[in-house]
Amino acid sequence: MKRRVVVSMIVFVSIGGHIGSTRHVAAQSSCQALKSLELTNATVTSATEVAAGEGGPGMPAGCRVIGVSAPTSDSRIGFEVWLPLTSWNGKFQQVGNGGFAGSIPTNAMRAPLMRGYAVAATDDGHQSEAGTDASWALGHPEKVIDFGYRAVHETSLQANAIIKAFYGKAPTHSYFVGCSDGGREALMEAQRYPEDFGGIVAGAPANYFTRLLFNAVWVQQALAAEPGSAIPPEKLSVLQTAALAQCDTLDRVKDGIISHPKRCTFDPATVQCKGADGPDCLTAAQVTAAKKIYSGPKNPRTGQQILPGYTPGTEAIAGTWGPWLTGVGGRIPLAHQFAKSFFSSMVFEDANWDFRSFNFDSHVDLSNKKTAHAVNSDNPDLTKFRARGGKLIQYHGWADAAVTPYSSIEYFDAVQARMAPKGGGTGDFYRLFLVPGLAHCFGGVGATEVDVVTALDRWVHDGVAPDHLIATATGPADPARSKMARPVCPYPQVPEYRGTGDTNDAANFVCR
Repeated sequence: MKRRVVVSMIVFVSIGGHIGSTRHVAAQSSCQALKSLELTNATVTSATEVAAGEGGPGMPAGCRVIGVSAPTSDSRIGFEVWLPLTSWNGKFQQVGNGGFAGSIPTNAMRAPLMRGYAVAATDDGHQSEAGTDASWALGHPEKVIDFGYRAVHETSLQANAIIKAFYGKAPTHSYFVGCSDGGREALMEAQRYPEDFGGIVAGAPANYFTRLLFNAVWVQQALAAEPGSAIPPEKLSVLQTAALAQCDTLDRVKDGIISHPKRCTFDPATVQCKGADGPDCLTAAQVTAAKKIYSGPKNPRTGQQILPGYTPGTEAIAGTWGPWLTGVGGRIPLAHQFAKSFFSSMVFEDANWDFRSFNFDSHVDLSNKKTAHAVNSDNPDLTKFRARGGKLIQYHGWADAAVTPYSSIEYFDAVQARMAPKGGGTGDFYRLFLVPGLAHCFGGVGATEVDVVTALDRWVHDGVAPDHLIATATGPADPARSKMARPVCPYPQVPEYRGTGDTNDAANFVCR
């Protein structure tokens, strides 16, 4: 059996939301009775009562419903719905996927259930052992649509029907929470199906899906441009150290974290070897490759930017450039694995496709024509979502080497231009938070853990919009930062040290 590649999709936040409001609501129907529930285009295959603690420490007693939805003849969308037996808080939370999905993210379902939510998730319409595998898409355009948007919507419909049948009433509030591909799914829901969820968390969204994979090819071409272009893992710290030396104190505190990457104009040429190659410098070929990674792909004919590049200052941090972009331990970078499978299965339909053959003009157009309509969630028109009172919190880590954080800024700016062309902004329903030091969905350096879902719940349930979030650091690996807390500001505001007091205390920073 192939080793399953587990692709990051876990929301790094505490999956919370008004713990104290959890009510003891008994089920109106038995769990077993759901097995015979009639659904539209779907079938419940099992409904099993689970005792408290059976699914792990702290897990409440619940009803586990497994089903399959078939909206087309080539669709087989697997889904699960977990229902607390006596401690339902009256709300519903659906969680998103990671990578190309292929399995139901049950690990992400655990925390919402423990907080009293009825919770659901889907496999996005296919089974796969590796989250980087898109071979299931070859010759199956309906499955591409299921992956792109239909599976999440179908699961929402079936989950609501099951919840109503079990408890005798619909949930008071419905939330979607996802990161990475789950973030793409989150924005897709706000754009295509604004009636599904009243509150949405979109973390590190891969919403410019095709362009993200163009970028992956761009990086690999840069690293393979000539002999010696590849940047070995041990040299990533050379780039990181130099970038920190230049830009660490832009927020008025030296802490090994660049909080204002947009203001950092780091040039990797500053670490180019003056003579022979050495461990503390990059060769000219490596510098050229690094510049391309920072700059992002461009159309060679028009000069148009296809997607922004990556930020400096965390290149050597675990979970960033090594596993995603440049490779570590002899393993193929994850970004390249995704691109290889996407282009060979969804675009060129050729198992022998070679990234070196990709043309950043004609092949970009071809790829978009074949797949963008299904997989890209880049429509900036959120008029219907806003009109129905929906609330959207988008977050992204500044240290993300899987999905460039600049893509979140690009989408946020596009929404502002579409929804508030005369100014005034969209803060009444949509806010973006950029987290310094956060890698892809979780991990990184510094204060990177934020309870985004509780902030969303307060916004939807109580009408309290988040003017900032608080990020904390937990992790014995870095004792100096173990008690760090910092504000995470709504874009375009950034955190800045007031000049006095403990720099690990969020109260000593201000959003400007």
